Amino acid sequence: AGCVCRVELSVSCRNLLDRDLGSRSDPLCVLLQDLGGRWAELDRTERIKNCQDPEFCKKLVLDYYFEKVQKLKFGMYDIDNKSFDLNDDDYLGGIECTLGQVVSSSVFTRPLELKQGKPAGKGTITISAEEIKDTRVVYLEIEAQNLDKKDFLGKSDPFLEFYRQSDAGTWQLVYRSEVIKNNLNPCWRKFSVPLQTFCGGDFNKPIKVQCADHDSDGSHDLIGTFETSLAQLQGAGSTSPVEFECIHPEKKQKKKSYKNSGIIRIKSCKIETEYSFLDYVMGGCQINFTVGVDFTGSNGDPRSPDSLHYISPDGVNEYLVAIWSVGSVVQDYDTDKLFPAFGFGAQVPPNWQVSHEFALNFNPSNPYCQGIQGIVDAYRQTLPQIRLYGPTNFSPIINHVARFAAHAAQQGTASQYFILLIITDGEITDLDQTRQAIVNASKLPMSIIIVGVGEADFKAMEFLDGDNGVLKALTGEPAARDIVQFVPFRQFKNAPREALAQMVLAEVPKQLVSYYKWQGWPPVKPP
Repeated sequence: AGCVCRVELSVSCRNLLDRDLGSRSDPLCVLLQDLGGRWAELDRTERIKNCQDPEFCKKLVLDYYFEKVQKLKFGMYDIDNKSFDLNDDDYLGGIECTLGQVVSSSVFTRPLELKQGKPAGKGTITISAEEIKDTRVVYLEIEAQNLDKKDFLGKSDPFLEFYRQSDAGTWQLVYRSEVIKNNLNPCWRKFSVPLQTFCGGDFNKPIKVQCADHDSDGSHDLIGTFETSLAQLQGAGSTSPVEFECIHPEKKQKKKSYKNSGIIRIKSCKIETEYSFLDYVMGGCQINFTVGVDFTGSNGDPRSPDSLHYISPDGVNEYLVAIWSVGSVVQDYDTDKLFPAFGFGAQVPPNWQVSHEFALNFNPSNPYCQGIQGIVDAYRQTLPQIRLYGPTNFSPIINHVARFAAHAAQQGTASQYFILLIITDGEITDLDQTRQAIVNASKLPMSIIIVGVGEADFKAMEFLDGDNGVLKALTGEPAARDIVQFVPFRQFKNAPREALAQMVLAEVPKQLVSYYKWQGWPPVKPP
C-alpha cells in the first residue's frame, strides 16, 4: 500500500463514570480495530488511579492507510485487579469511529456510550493524532578541485558515494552521485537525502565520503576519501564553503611528500522539512469529492438486465458499487459531506437536449448530494427520467471541477484538494479535448479517478492514465504531474468491496503532496 505511516493517538477523557465505592475509577483506554469483521486489540494506555478526567501519557500507535476505511473502537475500563483480561473489569463507555475521522479533525471529541444510543453519563473522550516521523531532508551541493587523474587516455570520471556508520560499526551506502565525465574539477548537481536515511537523525554520526573514478567495466578506482559528520557539513554557507582534503590511504603511506588527491568543497548544506499527506490533512486540507456518471447509449437500456445501468433485485450495479467503495473512504476527509454529482451523455428533460454535465439531482445551481447515500439516491431517481444517448465527452466535467480547483488554488494555500471520480463504460469521443483538459488540470489541486465498468477495451483509458509515459496534449504540452488513475472494475468483480477503493486511492496521497510541493505551499497549520 502506498502511504503507510505510523500514527500515534493521544487520549484524554472528561467526567468518567464512578464505579468504585469510596474512591474514583482507575481508568485505562484500550484500542481495537475491526479486522475483517472481528475486533482485535491493537494497543492500550496505562492505568491512572482515582481519576475521572484522565489524560493518558502512553500513546496508542497504529499504521495508517489513506485508501482503507479503518474502523476503530476505543473502550474505557475501570481496572481493579492485575489481570490483563478486561472481561472482569467495569466498562466506563466507549466510541466507534474511523481513523480517517480522527486524522481529518484537529481535535476529535465524542460522548462516551455504554452501548449504542446509551450515553455513559456526561463522559467524553478526546483523541488527537500525530504522525510518527522525521520529515527533515538534507540538501547538498558539492564540487571538487584538482582531483587525481586516473585514466590513461583522459582525465578522471569522478562520482561521490556517501556512507553512514551503522551501530555495529559497518558502513552503509546512503547516496551515490551521478558520474561527471572527463573532469578533474567537477560540480555535481544538488541532491537530497532524508535525514533519517542520511544519519539516522544523529548530527554527530560519522559519515564517510568516497570519491572514485568511474570505469564502465565496474572496476572503479578510488581517488580519495574523508570522514565527516552532518554537524561539520552544516558549516557550509554561500560565502564560506567547507573544504575537505580527499586522501588516498595507500598513496599517503607510500609517499612522504603526498598532500592529497584533490579538494572536495561543500558549497551548501541545508536541512528542510518535507511535508507528508497527513501533515496536509491534519493541517486543515479539505478533500472535495465529485462524481461523474456515464449515461451514454453504449451502456445499454437500463431496463434490460444486460445493461451496465441495470439495477439488480438486490439494488446494486457496478456504478453503485464504485460510488460506494471510493466514496466511503473519501467522505471522512470532507467536513460538510456535500458531494456534487453529475451525469454526462444523456438526453435530459424537459427539452431532451444532450447534456455533458447535468446535476444528478436536476438542480444545476445546487448539485450537492448529502453524503455518499445522497449520491446513490440521486442516481436511482435520475435513471428512469433520462434517455441514454451520446457522444461520450469527458472534458466538460473535468473542466467543471478544474474551475473550482483553479478558484481554490488562487487562495495560495493548501486548503482544498479535489478528487473527481468518473465511472464509464470506456468509449470516449472527445479524446483530444480530454487530453488537453487533463494537462490543464495537472497544474491544479486535483486528481482524477476513472473506473471502467463492463467488458470494453479500455485502451483509451489506459492511455489517459499516463503510467506508460507522460500524457501529452495534442499541442505536445506534457502534464505537469500524473493525476489520472484508471482501474477496470472487472478486475475486482469477485474481490471484497474495499479492494477497488484501495487500488484507486493508493496514489492520491502522493498526488496531493506532489502538487503542494510543486507550489511550495506548507500545510495551513504546519505540525
